[in-house]
Amino acid sequence: MKKISAALVLTFLFANISFSQLADFNTHLIKHLNPRPTSFQYKYSACWGYTAPDGREYAIIGCQPGTSFIDITDSSGITEVGFVAGSTSEWREMKVYSHYAYIVSEASNSGVQIVDLQYLPDSVHYVKKFSAPSHSRTHSISQSGPYLYLNGANSSFVGNGGIAILDLSVDPENPVLRGKWTTDYVHDCRVLNDTIWASNIYTGKTSIINATNKTSLSTIRTFNSYPISTISTHNCALTTDRNYLYTTNEIDNPPGQLFIWNVQDLNSISFVGQWQPTGLTTTIVHNVEIYGNYAVVAHYTAGIRVLDISNPVAPVEVAWYDTYKRDNTTDYLGCWGVFMFPSGKIIGSDTDSGLYVIKTDFTITGTGTGGYTSSIVPEKYSLDQNFPNPFNPSTKISFSLPSNSNVTLNIYSTSGKQVAELLNDRRDAGNYEVNFDASKYGLSSGVYYYTFKANGFSETKKMLMIK
Repeated sequence: MKKISAALVLTFLFANISFSQLADFNTHLIKHLNPRPTSFQYKYSACWGYTAPDGREYAIIGCQPGTSFIDITDSSGITEVGFVAGSTSEWREMKVYSHYAYIVSEASNSGVQIVDLQYLPDSVHYVKKFSAPSHSRTHSISQSGPYLYLNGANSSFVGNGGIAILDLSVDPENPVLRGKWTTDYVHDCRVLNDTIWASNIYTGKTSIINATNKTSLSTIRTFNSYPISTISTHNCALTTDRNYLYTTNEIDNPPGQLFIWNVQDLNSISFVGQWQPTGLTTTIVHNVEIYGNYAVVAHYTAGIRVLDISNPVAPVEVAWYDTYKRDNTTDYLGCWGVFMFPSGKIIGSDTDSGLYVIKTDFTITGTGTGGYTSSIVPEKYSLDQNFPNPFNPSTKISFSLPSNSNVTLNIYSTSGKQVAELLNDRRDAGNYEVNFDASKYGLSSGVYYYTFKANGFSETKKMLMIK
């Protein structure tokens, strides 16, 4: 056998370090599901999540033939529970308001698909396709409160492919078109406190837009969020205190990185740092979501990355799971979207192979999209007092599970008659909050009892409804 020099070995190692994924770190795979395998090169696109009033968690993932809805509540029984077909498209994105999912794609005449999720886990109900006058297709969709923001729609609907706002406040099944912003193409946007942070991918800029008046949008200012190239700024996310903006630069040369901006003073926005995955220099960043002191990043061929951003100007990578183990090239393949649930489960959509459900090997806490808090695994079973109490007609009941358990939660009258069944299923360890709406059961004012049972543990508490 020929002798290989140490110098040659080192040359080989360094030449391949950016193409050899480090072992998955501080995460474990709960489930990989390829619900709609097809022969297309790009099978899957965006993902999002829905947490039902009873605390059940559902992953939503777009693929070329449509949208799949997957119950991830019980780690031992993750399964697809619904599918809504759509026009074939490489890009499909969705957001959730109340118990409705709103789905857009770049297929011609795709409009906005509206799906009612209130019948889960039994089924999803396709309501209809909604199209405002002249609206045909949309690149991405954002949501804040009872408003949807359609980004990168066809120019005959929104000039330059800007933003159009749909109002859901009156009737979520019949959106009302409000204002538009047509100054520049918007690839994606983030909305916080009636301020839109729009990513103008074709000009490498970010536009800050005043959306207090939903029928009359006005530009606050625009800044160069990627001055190296005119094509890059893909999406963004704000830290919880709104002091820092993270932007993703979807570009292959040089490989796009996560940029960090100090936006405390909108008149003096400054670049303060950048980030790329541990040991990798060739993969491209795609999407970022922020949950309190953590950012979860979809980083194409590098997979799902988790950052500690307690010091927002200097993110520290604390966990990752590679959904695309083939290589770490600058291809636009691999992890497309990410979302974290109240249970701490993280989902990622991989273009080739579908949905990945993972969890970190440490506790993640922090307010996330939609205002929830990812939970710490509790030490014991417990049932909290409902809040508010007294209530009319709705109240929330919280409980904790130290281990995966079969759970029942029932409501009883003072005579001992069961008047409502809120839960009867299996849940993973964690903290849960269930909404009880007495109006759905035709209950009158008075005292009621709720009983929680799990793995031999049982506890009952009293509550009062006053109409």
